[in-house]
Amino acid sequence: MNIPNSLTIARIFFVPILVAVLVQERLSVTFRGNPISNDIIALLIFWIAAATDLLDGYLARRWKQVTTIGTLLDPIADKLLVSAALISLVQVGAVRGWLVVLLVGREFAVSGLRSIAAAEGYTISASELGKTKTFFQVVAISLLLIAIRRPWVKPYATASLYVVVFFSLWSAIAYFNRFWRRIDVGVKQRRRAELLTAERQRRHLVIAKRRAAAVERRRVKSDRAKPAEFSGQTADLPPSS
Repeated sequence: MNIPNSLTIARIFFVPILVAVLVQERLSVTFRGNPISNDIIALLIFWIAAATDLLDGYLARRWKQVTTIGTLLDPIADKLLVSAALISLVQVGAVRGWLVVLLVGREFAVSGLRSIAAAEGYTISASELGKTKTFFQVVAISLLLIAIRRPWVKPYATASLYVVVFFSLWSAIAYFNRFWRRIDVGVKQRRRAELLTAERQRRHLVIAKRRAAAVERRRVKSDRAKPAEFSGQTADLPPSS
């Protein structure tokens, strides 16, 4: 556990707070006599969580603390944050459901690819295209949060969300093209090695059985030959007087 990984875990803990604040439409906080609505509070929480995403990667590279668990947890935390924000925005009627289903489905597909790759010994780090997608996601969700009470922002939020859909699908195709072949080749090689090992073990077992059978046959022949040898011999008689 180090500071970059701690920031990643903190981003995961921001998710339920963001959802709770966003869906509570009656929530209001007063700051110096000015009321702050729940959408602005949710926007601030989302920005803080997004800032931890930038900070943990920067610190991990600067302090040379890039770890395997950090590489795996970072995209999971991003997906949790983005998916929770989008689903909550569907709940409050700020975005169309089919767009969120498409985006969340893409995240599940890429997460499945990462899991398969991790099982085969590969670690899929975020590409530049994926980072671009994440940037536009932050922009789109921010605009959608602002547009809840400001209708004039809605067209810009919708346009940015379509840009997110474009980059999401593009990056997903790039991930699958880049790693699926490698994973598929690795799986085939591993299965081939397992089949060869099983075939060697089978051959060794067959040879061992044949040797055991040959030894048994020689033992049986030896046991059968002993009475014949004794039957062909004459008993020694004492000398006659």
